[in-house]
Amino acid sequence: MTRACDQRPDETTLAALHSAFPPEWREPALGHVGVMAWEAANGVALPEPYRTFVTEIGNGSSLGPAEDEGLQPLGWLPASWPDLGPRLPGEPFPLDDAWLWEDDGEADPDDPRIHAAFTHGSVVLGSHDGYSFWLLVTAGPHRGEVWMVSDVGAIPVPGAEAWDFTEWVGHWHSGDGWPT
Repeated sequence: MTRACDQRPDETTLAALHSAFPPEWREPALGHVGVMAWEAANGVALPEPYRTFVTEIGNGSSLGPAEDEGLQPLGWLPASWPDLGPRLPGEPFPLDDAWLWEDDGEADPDDPRIHAAFTHGSVVLGSHDGYSFWLLVTAGPHRGEVWMVSDVGAIPVPGAEAWDFTEWVGHWHSGDGWPT
C-alpha cells in the first residue's frame, strides 16, 4: 500500500503551497538533483508534499510557519537548536505517541529516546518561541507527520491525528494561531 506521503501532491495541494509562500520570501528550490543528492547523503526519501515543495517551490522561506526564523531550508537548523551531534534523518523516529518526559516520573534525563527524538528520523522545519522545534518525521511509522519537540517532551501536532506538511502550512497560513 502506498502512503499519501509517498505520492506526488495534486495540483490543488501545490497551488496551496505556492500561495502560502510569496515568491519574494522563498529561497530557491533545490531541484530534483539537489533533493536526490541530499536524500542519498542522508539515507532517506523525503515525504510528500514536502519533497515536492523543496524540489519545485522553495527551499525554505524567511516568512513561514515557524515564525521565529521562518521555514528552515532543508537540513538547516534554527539558531536555538541544541548541540546534540549529527542528525540522522534516515533512522526511524523513536516515538509512537506523545511523551512529556518532564512529567514522566520514571524518565531518565539520559534516556536515549530523548536524544533520538531530536536527532533521528526527521528534518527540522523551524523553531517556535526559541525552545520548541517543529519536526517533519522522515522515517518510521509516523513518516510524513509534523511533531513538536522541546526540552520537556515531544508531541504530534495538533494531537494523535498529526498534520502533514500541507496541513501544518495551511493552519499557519489561515492565521488562526497554533494549538496549545
